[in-house]
Amino acid sequence: MTLFRKVLLGGTGLAFLLCGAALAEETSLSVSIKDHRFQPTEIHAPANTPIVLNVKNLDPTPEEFESKPLRVEKVVAGGGATTIRIRPLSPGKYRFFGDYHEDTAEGFLIVE
Repeated sequence: MTLFRKVLLGGTGLAFLLCGAALAEETSLSVSIKDHRFQPTEIHAPANTPIVLNVKNLDPTPEEFESKPLRVEKVVAGGGATTIRIRPLSPGKYRFFGDYHEDTAEGFLIVE
């Protein structure tokens, strides 16, 4: 095997290892919508880590999970669920709300 092929194959293996490590570092969070309110109203995540947010709508009517600072808009069917991937974030408090019931459906993602 030539030196070029060894370097190429070694680099490919390293890339797969790094990708696997990055996937393992995701933070998984869950929030539910019940009676047009988010439960819990505050969720916490570590800074600079990709987030997988699982949203379950326990109400019979649809709700839109929305957050301007997170750049997310996603309709969740009544009785349904969805998964939202959020980029790594700097420390801070990020508001999210239910666009169809903004007066009651509000929560915060606290990144520390």
